[in-house]
Amino acid sequence: MRSHRIPYKRTAPQQALGNLTQQPAKICGLEIMESEVLKKRLSNIKERIKNTAIDCGRDPDTVHLVAVSKTMPEDIVREAINAGVDILGENYIQEARDKINALSSHRVSWHFIGHLQSNKAKYVVKLFDMIHTVDSLKLAYELNKQAKKINKIQKILIQVNISMESTKSGIYEEDAQKLIKEISLFENLSIKGLMTMPPFFNNPEKVRPCFSALRNLRDKIRNEAIKNVNMQELSMGMTGDFEVAIKEGATFVRIGTAIFGERN
Repeated sequence: MRSHRIPYKRTAPQQALGNLTQQPAKICGLEIMESEVLKKRLSNIKERIKNTAIDCGRDPDTVHLVAVSKTMPEDIVREAINAGVDILGENYIQEARDKINALSSHRVSWHFIGHLQSNKAKYVVKLFDMIHTVDSLKLAYELNKQAKKINKIQKILIQVNISMESTKSGIYEEDAQKLIKEISLFENLSIKGLMTMPPFFNNPEKVRPCFSALRNLRDKIRNEAIKNVNMQELSMGMTGDFEVAIKEGATFVRIGTAIFGERN
């Protein structure tokens, strides 16, 4: 990594609390109010995940909540952990490193869900249990190299740009299988599935074709039985559309706003 610090915007704890409560709060009892609001939001999301899974004939235990904690200060993240969050998703390496170090006594899994450059690979493999955003052979090569140095098998997902948006990262669907076969040769990477970020629509049903396309691609690749590739996971669905994603097979849903509130 270059010697300069990676820029990121740190939200002040007071601002984050305002997002959590969405109402004026007095200093007295602020921590209790924050904790209770977060617990209620988290409980609501977990209940919706459970009900959606059951409604479509799935085992709720096959759907995992990734609480997207980017820009949230460590005290808010600690409250989320205490409320029952066990997987946290981060987008920015330096911000995540500070929180991971501060919260190292908590038994949680950290997932990297942001855009990743190959020159940051050595930091990511040291910090994260799973990386959701691998989309090139160059990046995979560097991740494998750095994982080998620390004797780690790094779990990864392949990010697929299903909607073929020029503003989104990810390999195009037609190129995904070739990339996966190439990455499967790396001994220190373990491909666990696919990830996508569909276009935003006010109506979540409009993104259903993207989710079903990713599921179909996952099934196609799984049928190839490629060595060192376990096409089990589908990381798709966020606050506005996670229920549709679950119906289409999501195993990881990445939810931030519905738990932590709007970010400043």
